[in-house]
Amino acid sequence: MLHWVLLYTAFFATCQAALTYKGADWSSLLVEEASGHSYKNTAGSTQPLETILKSSGVNTVRQRLWVNPSDGNYNIAYNIKLGKRAKAAGLNVYLDMHFSDTWADPGHQTTPAAWQKYNVDDLAWEVYNYTKDTMDSFQANGVPLSIVAIGNEITAGMLWPLGQLSKSGGAYNTARFLHSASAGIKDSTISPKPLIMIHLDNGWNSATQTSWYDNVLSQGPLTSGDYDIQGVSYYPFYNSAATLASLKSSLSNMRSKYGKQVQVVETDWPTSCPNPAYSFPADAKGIPFSAAGQMQWMQMVASDVSGAGGNGLFYWEPTWIDKYVAIL
Repeated sequence: MLHWVLLYTAFFATCQAALTYKGADWSSLLVEEASGHSYKNTAGSTQPLETILKSSGVNTVRQRLWVNPSDGNYNIAYNIKLGKRAKAAGLNVYLDMHFSDTWADPGHQTTPAAWQKYNVDDLAWEVYNYTKDTMDSFQANGVPLSIVAIGNEITAGMLWPLGQLSKSGGAYNTARFLHSASAGIKDSTISPKPLIMIHLDNGWNSATQTSWYDNVLSQGPLTSGDYDIQGVSYYPFYNSAATLASLKSSLSNMRSKYGKQVQVVETDWPTSCPNPAYSFPADAKGIPFSAAGQMQWMQMVASDVSGAGGNGLFYWEPTWIDKYVAIL
């Protein structure tokens, strides 16, 4: 069981100036507030979370979007409501489209229930229209988007089984779905147009990143012009090879080879980890499991992202009190 604390003020006040996007995933905020939770700044005063984030140096908030979740949480209406609060506080919004009714990640990329009978052609068309309609809805509600990720941690593909990379035709189908999503953004009414991101996990692993992009880009439908940012997740507690040095090298290689903006869009650090399932990376073993350790971790990651030519860093997900303990 991991317990988490993030001191925003301490970290973002000293964050690398070279990072354009300094942020956190605050997707669960409305769920937590509905459960009666509130947030305090480091002085102990209760404030709206957006006020705390903004005054602490955060400039962008990340929000996950699910297609048709059973309880309505994280759907389009939820995200527009949350996005309006971000806009009012002067925060940019980064929309993370999962293209699923629930969590999408390296082990789960379940096609939305309403789309599961579609063939490849129909599914690509649905992705285009759904993405375009989503952008149009944000525009109609006066909520600008700075970044839109077309998929969440899609290292193994998206919209399974048709877009599962391990299956025949999966890489081509994934390329097609991504192109459709990109076109939906570009053809929408949203203005100004957000930057388009592709997001994979294991950002420290250069071979994973380059093999994925080389494979999917070689299929034909997806082109370099379809996206602007290569986003990665970077967690230090799943593999001892996930060193800070490897992250910096991987991001630098990506930046050099593909010429895109690179960002770490998910990372965090524990305040308690008594029985880790895996060894921590050698260059992170000196970081304590504490709030001070979280600050140290984020400063070190920020330095390596900046040093590799990257321009964004996001913490996952400090507001989720019912999952972790968050002290802001």
